[in-house]
Amino acid sequence: MTFNPSDEIGALVAIMAKLRTPGEGCPWDLEQDFATIAPYTIEEAYEVADAIIRGDFSDLKDELGDLLLQVVFHARMAEEAGHFAFPDVVRAISEKLIRRHPHVFGDAGRLPTAAVNALWAEIKAGEKRAKAAERARLGLPAEPPAGVLGGVPVALPGLTRALKLQEKAGAVGFDWNDVGSVLDKIVEEAREIAEARAADKGREALADEVGDLLFAAVNLARHLDVDPEAALRGTNAKFERRFRSIETALAARGSSPAEATLAEMDALWNEAKRRERGEG
Repeated sequence: MTFNPSDEIGALVAIMAKLRTPGEGCPWDLEQDFATIAPYTIEEAYEVADAIIRGDFSDLKDELGDLLLQVVFHARMAEEAGHFAFPDVVRAISEKLIRRHPHVFGDAGRLPTAAVNALWAEIKAGEKRAKAAERARLGLPAEPPAGVLGGVPVALPGLTRALKLQEKAGAVGFDWNDVGSVLDKIVEEAREIAEARAADKGREALADEVGDLLFAAVNLARHLDVDPEAALRGTNAKFERRFRSIETALAARGSSPAEATLAEMDALWNEAKRRERGEG
């Protein structure tokens, strides 16, 4: 199967090449490397997620373009270094999708979800073996054994990485048996924070205990089939919405949060909660 970029993609690749052409391109673009661009790549992915959460499809179109630009930027730098080019990126992911979906593109036929998941895992394992063989053929050192928890990127958001680590450990039986046990663990971790404070153990010890509590909270979300990152984003949005209602109410009185008492703001917060629940 042949994979050719569309005219629009080709134009974008050409624009990026122009920006990176010494003597003709943009000084800022020319100064960048993989390490300096990586943070922008992560930021653009978050902005895509934000547009989706807000249901703003006009913004989503723009943010997806910004994210695509990051892919083109990295591919251009790789081409300059002689590693690969953008068409290689497209070809690799297209071939991977076809390879990992023999029940769609091959002769495996229609399969139930459980069978698809098992087939996916088997294909990925085969890809790892093939990659190891290719490294050996090229005389490259073998990658160190990843272990059960291997393959979870360190750069992931903390909650998401905790979830993926727990899922991998759970897949081999290292897991709580029920939600009640996880709730007990959360209570235990909260108690240990209180004990650390009472013993005046210092900021580092408190940070360690708070990390344990957050990790346990992610475990609870996982056992309840709740995405912890999405749940926290929802709570953040709810907090922003209610706090803005406080600001609006105070502004109508000729005041502001900086001038109001905590009691006043608490009362307005509770009013906002009641309105959201349709209680008045």
